[in-house]
Amino acid sequence: MKIAILGDTHFGMRGDSIAFHNHYRKFYNDIFFPYLKEHGINIIFQLGDLFDRRKYISFYSLSLCRSYFFDEIARNNINLHTLLGNHDITFRNTLELNSPNLLLKDYNNIAIYDSPTSWNGIDIIPWICRDNEAEVLSFIKESSNQICLGHFELAGFEMDRGNICHEGMDASILNKYDLVLSGHFHHKSNNGSIVYVGTPGEMTWADYNDDRGFHILDTETRELTFIKNPYQMFYRIQYNEDGMFYNDIVNADYSHLTNKYVKIVVEKRGDSFLFDTLLDHIAKATPLEVSVVEDFSEITENVNVDIDQAEDTMTILNKYVDGLTLPVESDRIKTVLRDVYNEALSMESA
Repeated sequence: MKIAILGDTHFGMRGDSIAFHNHYRKFYNDIFFPYLKEHGINIIFQLGDLFDRRKYISFYSLSLCRSYFFDEIARNNINLHTLLGNHDITFRNTLELNSPNLLLKDYNNIAIYDSPTSWNGIDIIPWICRDNEAEVLSFIKESSNQICLGHFELAGFEMDRGNICHEGMDASILNKYDLVLSGHFHHKSNNGSIVYVGTPGEMTWADYNDDRGFHILDTETRELTFIKNPYQMFYRIQYNEDGMFYNDIVNADYSHLTNKYVKIVVEKRGDSFLFDTLLDHIAKATPLEVSVVEDFSEITENVNVDIDQAEDTMTILNKYVDGLTLPVESDRIKTVLRDVYNEALSMESA
């Protein structure tokens, strides 16, 4: 049997951003559902954080994701299985009150897992919190299944590219399984038996140039196939005056930048008119945001400058914490800052 595996979808992300809804609608309409139809796959497992915010979602945002995702699943007679992630629950220490159970009751083709259970020889583990930790650990210990799907926070894995989790649970609790597929961390990675599947698409600059998409799991052979999402939300433009010409700038097509985030990394510029011409033509495409980053790597000694991550908020915060002398472990401070940052993103206006 083959099933589709989706990581964190975060419907309602970036403050119920319509631009992100449209971006993801294109992925589901053009890539995801056509692939399932072509290959005769009618089961989806979504690995937690189905919705973005713990406490609310706008009516308009909910109607949008219902139209292009949940209703489309129902129309195509697809069964959706979703387990609770930490963003799906209202209170941090219990799964009792959660958005999937409140918002999706009218769909008879959706199964929501708020407690550990088995499905066709596969263990399904929702987010582990204080209220259910003993139950989950006991369930895992007593299970004889070899495949597990969950939403785990495990130490030693990258939360985002280059940002390693040090405060999570010990991954050895899952050693009994031959294959573990998990949501929660947005960077796609694995250590052989444990696979973080990543997210279907980009959400922040930390996701730039980092593969996004979905997986197909063959439950008999345990073969895991990755299907890449070809659509970008974040674009980086390298600007070097030596390689830029006026006619090339004014005749270029910038339509792919409409409703996207754009970062211009400046290696060399001296002609303000040429650079302003580029900015003007990019602006005509109406991107969501344009940021300009000066590349000082040629004149900076003994500093490793990663331009891909320039102006990424978490990178800046992590480097700042590393430079402090603190009475507590710096990794704990980084985890708190990351949570606050993600909460701030969820409050961002459309």
